[in-house]
Amino acid sequence: MTFAETFLNGRILAIALPRVAEGFVVTVALAALVVLAGLAAGLGLAVVRVFRVRLLNFLIVLAVDLFRALPPLVIIVLIFFGLPGIGLSLSGFATTWLSLTLVLMAFAEEIFWAGILAVPAGQWDAARAMGLRFLPTLLLVVLPQAVRITIPPLTNRTIAIIKGTALGSVVGMYEILASAQSVVNDHYNPSPLLLGSAAYLVLFIPVVAFGRWVETRFAWRR
Repeated sequence: MTFAETFLNGRILAIALPRVAEGFVVTVALAALVVLAGLAAGLGLAVVRVFRVRLLNFLIVLAVDLFRALPPLVIIVLIFFGLPGIGLSLSGFATTWLSLTLVLMAFAEEIFWAGILAVPAGQWDAARAMGLRFLPTLLLVVLPQAVRITIPPLTNRTIAIIKGTALGSVVGMYEILASAQSVVNDHYNPSPLLLGSAAYLVLFIPVVAFGRWVETRFAWRR
């Protein structure tokens, strides 16, 4: 059997294309939801830490360290197979979304928190001297600067988390990889895996390019 017949089999690719296209849509939807929820939750937790409430800060740090330490695959498996034991059951899509959101939330919180701490203390003092109270100072003066400081590491971490959408195949979610693998299993030919690889390139090359543009356009410059 030739290389083309093994890896570029036209008949198999024609069968795989609709399934991989469906998986591509699922992957894009999942990635968008993970990014939106994870970044928002991470920023929210970082803002809560600014208020220095000991119990809340302890719980936030505990949760953040936990989800940063555990591999995403372990979190997915624990949620998918563990929640039914307490009467809750999530689909593969919901499980993957929740797991990756928690991971991105944890890393984003630490990055946002580092950005907030990196804003010079003089910014707080100057805002308070102008009559701004604590909350307006945080929202209008400190956070805009902190977010710009965090753009490069946040962009890199977000792209890394998005790649984890492929882990959804473990819990029966038919994203790009699982869709391609299902055709491989049906026809015993690896051609769909190359099609899946091409789909990932179509997805991630624009994401990486957009991330680079965001870093260049909005990153902090002293």
